[in-house]
Amino acid sequence: MKLIDKEYVENNQKEIIKAIQDGLVFIYPTDTIYGIGTNATKDDFVMKIRTIKQRETKPFSVIAPNIDWIKENCETDKETEKWLEKLPGRYTLFLDLKNTDCISDEVNPLDDSIGVRIPQHWFTEIIEKSGIPFITTSANISGQSYMRKIEDLDEDIKNSVDYIIYEGEKIGKESEKVDLRKNLD
Repeated sequence: MKLIDKEYVENNQKEIIKAIQDGLVFIYPTDTIYGIGTNATKDDFVMKIRTIKQRETKPFSVIAPNIDWIKENCETDKETEKWLEKLPGRYTLFLDLKNTDCISDEVNPLDDSIGVRIPQHWFTEIIEKSGIPFITTSANISGQSYMRKIEDLDEDIKNSVDYIIYEGEKIGKESEKVDLRKNLD
C-alpha cells in the first residue's frame, strides 16, 4: 500500500493512470466521502473490490470518464439530459445500459443498469484521462461506517489496496441517488 496525496498524483499522472488501467485498487477522495475503486471493465478487477468490501451481489456504481461515455453507453432521454447538465456534481444517476460490454458484468450482476457519477473533484480528471469507468463505492466493509479520515479505515481494507490518496478528513455525505431507469420490473 502506497499512501499518496494530490501533489504526488499530479506529479506522477502517468504512473497513476497506468495503475488505473491495470486494475490496481485505490482508496481515493471524492466530493462527498472516500471511495474504494478500480478499473470497472474486467471481472477479476471488480471481484477484488467485492472481496475487500465483503459484498456479494449488490451493484456498484462507477465514475464515468466523461459525459460522452454516459451518452454512448447508457439509455438517455430529455430527463436524463437535464441531469447530465448538473455533472460534475454530487449525484449518482441510475440508468439502463445500452452497451453492456462497456463494464464488467460483475459491476451489476443483477440486471443491465448502472449507477454513474462524475464527482466535482480533482481526482475525476485523472479518471477522465484514463478513459476508463472506475468503480466508486464507499471505503468500508459493507454495513460498517464510512471512511471520513484515515484512522477510520479498516486494517483489512488498508492492507488490501495498492494506493491510498489522502487529503484529510471528509465531512460530506453520500451522493444523492437519482433513478432514471425506464426498464424497472
